[in-house]
Amino acid sequence: MWRNRCGVLAGAAEARGSRSPEPFGSRLGHPGDRRHAAEMTLQELVNQAARLYSDRKAVWFDECNDKPPTFYTYATVVKLAMELTAFLQKHCNQQGKCEIGLYCYPGINLPSWIIGILQVPAAYSPIDPDAPPMLSTYFMKKSNLQYVLVENDKINKFQMSHVGWFYHSSSTIKHLGVTLFQVSSSNTDLNSQVDDVKSKYEPFKATSNSQPGYTVCPDQTKVETSEGRYTDIGQKYSLAYILHTSGTTGIPKIVRVPHKCIVPNIQHLKSIFEITQDDMLFLASPLTFDPSVVELFIALTSGASILVVPNTIKMMPVELSAALFHHHHVTVLQATPTLLRRFGAHIIKSTVLSANTSLRVLALGGEAFPVLNLLKSWKHKENKTSIFNLYGITEVSSWATCYKIPEEVFSPDFRMDFPIPLGSPLLGTKVEVRDTSGSAILEGEGQIFIGGEERICFLDDEINVPLGTMRETGDFVKVQNAKLFFLGRKDNQIKRHGKRFNIECLQQAAEDLCQVEACAVTWYQHEKLVLFVVPKDDLKKKETLKELQKHLPAHAVPDELVLIKALPLTTHGCYDGLVYVLQSNDGEIHWTFVTEDTVKSSAVVDPSSGLVYVGSHDQHVYALDIYKRACIWKLHCEGGAVFSSPCLSSFPHHLYVATLGGLLLAVNPVMGNKIWKSFLGKPLFSSPHCNEKYICVGCVDGNVYCYTHSGEKVWQFSTNGPVFSSPCISSLTKQEVFFGSHDCFIYCCNMEGNLLWKFEATSSVYGTPFVFQSDDLKNRILLAAVSTDGKVWILNAKSGTAEGTDKLPGEVFSSPVVWGTKLVVGCRNDYVYCLDLYITGKKEQLRC
Repeated sequence: MWRNRCGVLAGAAEARGSRSPEPFGSRLGHPGDRRHAAEMTLQELVNQAARLYSDRKAVWFDECNDKPPTFYTYATVVKLAMELTAFLQKHCNQQGKCEIGLYCYPGINLPSWIIGILQVPAAYSPIDPDAPPMLSTYFMKKSNLQYVLVENDKINKFQMSHVGWFYHSSSTIKHLGVTLFQVSSSNTDLNSQVDDVKSKYEPFKATSNSQPGYTVCPDQTKVETSEGRYTDIGQKYSLAYILHTSGTTGIPKIVRVPHKCIVPNIQHLKSIFEITQDDMLFLASPLTFDPSVVELFIALTSGASILVVPNTIKMMPVELSAALFHHHHVTVLQATPTLLRRFGAHIIKSTVLSANTSLRVLALGGEAFPVLNLLKSWKHKENKTSIFNLYGITEVSSWATCYKIPEEVFSPDFRMDFPIPLGSPLLGTKVEVRDTSGSAILEGEGQIFIGGEERICFLDDEINVPLGTMRETGDFVKVQNAKLFFLGRKDNQIKRHGKRFNIECLQQAAEDLCQVEACAVTWYQHEKLVLFVVPKDDLKKKETLKELQKHLPAHAVPDELVLIKALPLTTHGCYDGLVYVLQSNDGEIHWTFVTEDTVKSSAVVDPSSGLVYVGSHDQHVYALDIYKRACIWKLHCEGGAVFSSPCLSSFPHHLYVATLGGLLLAVNPVMGNKIWKSFLGKPLFSSPHCNEKYICVGCVDGNVYCYTHSGEKVWQFSTNGPVFSSPCISSLTKQEVFFGSHDCFIYCCNMEGNLLWKFEATSSVYGTPFVFQSDDLKNRILLAAVSTDGKVWILNAKSGTAEGTDKLPGEVFSSPVVWGTKLVVGCRNDYVYCLDLYITGKKEQLRC
């Protein structure tokens, strides 16, 4: 690493802590290859490796079931790729450049598909079959994709998600498992779909990611400025792949990545990790996450092997660890800290970082690096795995810096507060830290910018980009003694006591304390800084606060420290993470199923199969066969804990799941795979409910959302408070939906989202209203609802007028149920109450 007068860190020939790299191409040489390896394309480097290692196994695919794993040699991968290339060259009208979508799950053919596209030559654009169709449409239209290769068993899903947008005739290669679709020239709906996505994300649109003074040319002619040098997207065959950012902080950005931007990254990391043909790497990252490019091509340009498993296996720690370390002896794992943590402390200690593990390299990136104290607790004292910290952004093609954790830090007597730096810039990469005025700084805190002379990607509609452009990351670091230390995201900055800081600093400081098992920080109502702590030993609040004061500035010390038993925070009750199945005749326990966290979700039974579906705070939904005492499938929901109850639709046969991460998912109840998902932005405590046409769910943002069964939003209705109540869609009133809100009102809307009536209760309404009809109550359609102050209400379901009321001696958060003339509801005073509804004259009364 070296620093110039402007405060720029530039990539040197090696990363700190690694051996000096061999000259590029020294391992993989061929008399016909005269060019420098860093100037070659990804497919040329793979073909170069294939000539040297044609009989070696290039890709393994393991379904982790009763079937034996399958493999392709390098010769087979290249042969299939060439067949696909010839097919695409015949059917695609290239016109100088070509970009082809790839709609698939990872499998044995994946490397051949990607290399086959690159050899056209064309850029490949991975499209996630589980992504919301609207987002995929936006991506495909914004990327100007004219062709999409679709995995054959995903054709129906692709066509249903994008009706009328693409067509195919006889463009199929059966033994390669893909079909070519072309955009329909008659389609006029794509622009409106793109506008829908823009309108969805526009309120959260972030500022430009370019450096100050950056300009974009509207055509393909090069622009001369005082610098005079630009890179041009119009250059033939320059692009390798196209991705999009997540869009969590604004409209998703399209990122077009040239070969010359990503190849040096792969070549340098191969040298740092000392990759040989004897290594086995794991494809850990989704195809839409750019580290997957590094994983694939580090392996396939080295003569090494790449292991591919189904996405569902990545969510199953026991099965995944067995595949990686017992069956295939993976030697190099590049992963996010989240994926590593998913194994759990026991598996990490006993398998991943054990004394006799096969793992030679563990490279963690994409998120904040785990604190040293936690890492040391995972690593066996005799473990020899080399551990690296990687940092980078999608807008500059994957990784920008790398740091090897020195072995001495894992010794028992090494200081516990050793901070882990981001490390040295990789080859061709420049890293700069700027203050809020945009000036480069040598010491202190600032935002990190990444770029380089050739490390340039094209964002959205960019055509010409100045060489050396630096991109804003949104990440803040501390520069100290020529090293960079990660502080946190720009989004996590708060201003407190007149000073700004990242709340992640408090979390990291707390995690460093030996008496803290886990913790979480919240900036409550922008007024109070609260630290939730799961204690490891006999933790005392005062002593913990004193320890934090030693390591934090005064403005970063929390206002309050709350001790909890588990994360995420549970507000009441005892939750052991178990699902209990009881005998209906005597209440004896028939079976208990263990999840990995709190279970607050109620189970739902599928009458067609007898399966039971239930969610957990471990971020999974489970399908259980209670007769066989077996878990049939489990699905990781991506968007946080599953608090609410799943909802089952008979036709179409869908299971709907809502998460505290704000995700609404439609799941195949038989197979457990995602059908579609929609991100609502705020937690969903409400359970989704549906009828034959629509699904409705309430959100903490104060809205009730209505979707079709194909995942298209129909309407949203706004209240003046969070909606924890689940919508009630009754067969008695097919045209109405009832729900409560924290704004103290009970609402009735029609199925077009229009308000029919609202009733003001005496406090917030948390529970779900219940529609009922009884011969004993003059056969009228009534609505039972409760407010949190203990009031029970009986309303006329058509008019919203009160027909009766009573008060329970405690708070009520549960939902009422009516059977005949009996209403049953739970109360926070630890009693369940049964109220009798009877008629006195013309007015219904309530009686315990």
